[in-house]
Amino acid sequence: MRQLATIQQIKSIEPIVNSDFLELAHVMGWQCVVKKGEFVPGDRGVYFEVDSFLPLDERYAFLQKTSYRKNEFMGEGYRIKTMTMRGALSQGLFLALANFPELAGTMAEGDDVTELLNVRKWELPEAISSGSGTIIGNKPHGIPTTDESRVQSNEKYLETLDGNAYYITTKMDGTSCTIYYKDGEFGVCGRNFAYADDDESAMWKYAHKFALHDKMKELGRNIAVQGEFCGEGIQKNRLKLFEPVLYVFDVVDLDTTRYMGLEGIIEVTDKLGLSRVPLEEEGDSFAYTLDMLLEKAKGKYPSGLGKEGIVVRSKENIGPYNSRISFKVLNNDFLLKEEE
Repeated sequence: MRQLATIQQIKSIEPIVNSDFLELAHVMGWQCVVKKGEFVPGDRGVYFEVDSFLPLDERYAFLQKTSYRKNEFMGEGYRIKTMTMRGALSQGLFLALANFPELAGTMAEGDDVTELLNVRKWELPEAISSGSGTIIGNKPHGIPTTDESRVQSNEKYLETLDGNAYYITTKMDGTSCTIYYKDGEFGVCGRNFAYADDDESAMWKYAHKFALHDKMKELGRNIAVQGEFCGEGIQKNRLKLFEPVLYVFDVVDLDTTRYMGLEGIIEVTDKLGLSRVPLEEEGDSFAYTLDMLLEKAKGKYPSGLGKEGIVVRSKENIGPYNSRISFKVLNNDFLLKEEE
């Protein structure tokens, strides 16, 4: 579960030009606008990430004009988004601990208080946001959910990856899609749910078009292919595609529940005849800073519209847990232009 609300410490504060009442606080790898004089570096508070959905509460009433949302799926509350205030980029919300007596005690920096504060992730129902078809149940057990961590929330990724082999791909703007074959069972899923094989499912039509059942069976392996399903009617179709395309970014070995490396992804997608997310760069020694990655995340899709960002990964399992390092870096220009 994503940690949307955590105890964090202000690293530094800087003034906002032409503002007598606001200043910029740096929290983890993020920056957010706060009231001038309310905090000093080192102060702890509750940091709410972008896409947090806060419940109706007097403590958040000041967000009414900018952040209030209501729909049948999420109910009422306040959605935290990236925005500009007095020309400064604000990414999230930082509030003093004094506002939260229920958190009194020994809360340490980094502690997750998402559930304690009844914070949820802002999202629309899968079928509404993607038009994927009829939901017939949950995604099968053992297939991981496709959701990358944001590097600004865990800058230790940069330290762990430093000096190791890596690759960077474009983050495509679509909806999550998983196509799997395990012990003779073949299925198509979105982020959380499995879909019926019917005329309503563009994903199933795509699987049939590429004869993926037969091809995956011929591979003789239990695998799940995961990617971004993009095209007309999906999100805002920023790629301006006339026909859907599945851009694969992961292949999972379902017998071991391990992700395949870049070479394995290339081998499987070539055999299945599937597209991959564009490879922007690969190297033997990662040496990027956060600022450098934020700059690299900018740019445009071939359609001419701003891209969502990039995904950075280690080529091999590394670090203290001998696991793959993987994180996304979102394009701030994209976030600012994102509409409801």
